[in-house]
Amino acid sequence: MEKQPSIYTTQFWLLCLSNFLFSASFQMMIPELPDYLGSMGGKEYIGYIIALFTLTAGFARPFSGKLTDTIGRVPVMAFGSIVCFVCGGLYPFVHTIAGFLLLRFLHGFSTGTKPTATSAYVADIIPEDRRGEAQGMLGIFTATGMSIGPSIGSYLTDWTSINVMFFTSSAFALLSILILLNMRETLPITQKEAFSLKLFKIGWKDVFEPRVIPAFTVMLLVSFSSGVLLTLVPDQTKLLGITNKGLFFTIYTISSLTVRLFFAKSSDKYGRIPILMISSAILVFSMVLCALTSSFWVFMLASILFGFSWGFNTPTLMAWTVDLSDEFYRGRAVATTYIALEAGIGLGALFAGQIYQGKVENIIIPYFLAAFFAFTSLVYLFFKQKRGVVLLES
Repeated sequence: MEKQPSIYTTQFWLLCLSNFLFSASFQMMIPELPDYLGSMGGKEYIGYIIALFTLTAGFARPFSGKLTDTIGRVPVMAFGSIVCFVCGGLYPFVHTIAGFLLLRFLHGFSTGTKPTATSAYVADIIPEDRRGEAQGMLGIFTATGMSIGPSIGSYLTDWTSINVMFFTSSAFALLSILILLNMRETLPITQKEAFSLKLFKIGWKDVFEPRVIPAFTVMLLVSFSSGVLLTLVPDQTKLLGITNKGLFFTIYTISSLTVRLFFAKSSDKYGRIPILMISSAILVFSMVLCALTSSFWVFMLASILFGFSWGFNTPTLMAWTVDLSDEFYRGRAVATTYIALEAGIGLGALFAGQIYQGKVENIIIPYFLAAFFAFTSLVYLFFKQKRGVVLLES
């Protein structure tokens, strides 16, 4: 049997390293931001910490998709890292609630641009039958950054100051930019356009790619849980007497890494929908455990299950998105699915913040709502799979 050529080129590893630094940069501040906002007297606005960030990211997706398909993948990736670098360094100089919320809004442009171009870049350099594997490996580096980030952030805040943590976040983003300087562009020359303001003229066709509606729907439903977790876990951690507010995030990211490491090829082998059905079912159990837990170990089990779910979910959904897309509009297709991600996270964070409002007795409601949406995703996928089988048989 002829040996398959390696998909892990120098370009791919550079992309992975850049993603690691980028994800660690914005994620390391997440566990500390609720208390930081609370110190300004804005505890009732904690839901906006994630909601505003994801709102801007979702707003930026159509633009980043169009620019990715016109000026190139690398410039759009670099822009996302630059935004992270600048915003991370500005937090220590903002001391009002309004200023903080404005900065969170602007910071969202980072994740609204870089991941879109990154996924398109991967699709350019990886064969179609190994996309799930490649997305899984890229996800390992992304998840590692997201795992290490919160723990580094909490450690730096506890042992130095929160300002040192912010400056460290900015430095990580700067390093992710420098790595991108060594990467070659993959957008075909025949498709490239010179940068101009007319590229910011967005029509509906630039906002939404109808080919990827199935991936969009599932992403929207399952990502609601992430917004709930990002908003509630820091307070829930303190309620359970856990000192490091980044521990939950670290545990779930390690479990996510484990899935990506050992099951990266699963959706390539067994199909996108079956793997997504498994991950949605696991997500339901995780949210129910988060809602009902009063124990450290049950809380950690919920974290592990959440990591398992997202270890399958994210790479599979991105691979499915590329499968469904037109090769000339990959950036737009990826942007569409990421819009669902940002919308789901933003809505989850907003609802969790508005329902919770610092009242312990309310904390179970957002979790059960997240479990309901995950179950809805499972049902949707079941009928999608069943319909596919019927069409094949006929």
